[in-house]
Amino acid sequence: MHLSDYAIHDATGLSQLIKARQVSASEVRAAALQAIEALNPQVNALVETWDDEPAPQAGAFLGVPVLLKDLGITAKGRRNELGSALALGCTAEGDSQLMSRLRVAGFVPLGRTTTPEFAASTTTESRLCGPTRNPWDVQRSAGGSSGGSAAAVAAGMVPIAHATDGGGSIRVPASMCGLFGLKPSRGRVPMGPDVDEVWSGLAVHGVLTRSVRDSAAVLDAVQGSATGDPFHIAPPLTSFLEQSRREPNPLRIGVQTRPLDGQALHPAVRTALAQTMRHLEALGHKVEEIEPDIGLSWEAFVELNGRFWSSNTAAWIDAIAAATGRSIDAEHLEPATLALYRYGKTLSATELLGALYERNIVARKLGGFFEHYDLLLSPTLPGLAPMIGHYNAQQEQLDGRGWMSHVFSQSPFTALANVTGAPAMSVPLAHDPQTGLPIGMQFMGKFGAEGVLLGLAGQLERAVPWDGRRPGVWAGNLCK
Repeated sequence: MHLSDYAIHDATGLSQLIKARQVSASEVRAAALQAIEALNPQVNALVETWDDEPAPQAGAFLGVPVLLKDLGITAKGRRNELGSALALGCTAEGDSQLMSRLRVAGFVPLGRTTTPEFAASTTTESRLCGPTRNPWDVQRSAGGSSGGSAAAVAAGMVPIAHATDGGGSIRVPASMCGLFGLKPSRGRVPMGPDVDEVWSGLAVHGVLTRSVRDSAAVLDAVQGSATGDPFHIAPPLTSFLEQSRREPNPLRIGVQTRPLDGQALHPAVRTALAQTMRHLEALGHKVEEIEPDIGLSWEAFVELNGRFWSSNTAAWIDAIAAATGRSIDAEHLEPATLALYRYGKTLSATELLGALYERNIVARKLGGFFEHYDLLLSPTLPGLAPMIGHYNAQQEQLDGRGWMSHVFSQSPFTALANVTGAPAMSVPLAHDPQTGLPIGMQFMGKFGAEGVLLGLAGQLERAVPWDGRRPGVWAGNLCK
């Protein structure tokens, strides 16, 4: 299979070719590995590759290659190192529930993608693995914390990759790399069996794709609670894939035009938001500028997230240090991670309960918003992908609270969906005309309303297609 043929197909298209016997699963795997070998040196998206995974015999995505983020998901016998020297060599004893479902769906895992240490950043520039570079401009960040997955999909190495999202980690790299990224509702995709919720419910599993139909079909394949999960979300009445194909009814969409922290939008982002509003109106939707009330000040919102991030990270670090026998110090952890660890160790149980109380305030306020609006639109990010090195330049000077303030200033729109548990997506609707960099638009829905989001995403994909835009680092260019 020529790389030019491989790269133009999404995961659904590749599976259709395999099922029709127009190409074999082994040929698709070989093309993916060839693309990875050729392009990964330019973007540094992978920690390692595997070529010994058994071929699946069935599944909706029969024979389609997938990459796994080096965090949050485990494959039996494979290393899971969380982007950290503290966890070097840690190996999974079994498949996590999501991994099992991906196998049943027919996916072939080909390796691990890079992540910032313990996912505590929205850029992927770990000391352990080095910076992951954006295929649109290799001098810039691919985002994070699912930056390796995003760079690999954007470059055409694979059509789909696993990702997680605890504060924007699917949507931020989707925006920076020109991809579609859906963060599901809390509990839609199982996190077990080793944990019930991650980061006190902020984090969820998902995927990064180039097409809406791929994200919809994967969600159909992996959604639903597993034995022992703490709660259950009712499955959709019709498949998410079918909902993504239907023309949605006219929607009422509230538009947040500035971040809650008050910072200004980059001019290109501001223009892209205005263009998106016009597209929506042309499609028959009603858009209205609003200022969302989250029930807390911005500073209190960052603090409640900081308590969840730091306390959970501290517990995680303690467990890994105990298992590996390594010391919790600057030899094994980066400055920002150590700062979060120290912050987390100072917190009391009542302070964490206070964060849970405030999380409820925010969720109730946004629940009230969705009684009047179907969706909340904002830019995914206030600016463009930063230059490599810029994001982490001051981390040695920041304590845990300072690092959290820094992270949230880089992505002030995304964490609201994590706190409320609501689904949200970044849609690659625009590019900056000066740099060519992608600009994503974020849509958030009410809890459990992934189908509404996917219906609108499918409509936008048909009306304002993005499939023809390719980055400079692209697998399809290797045969030219």
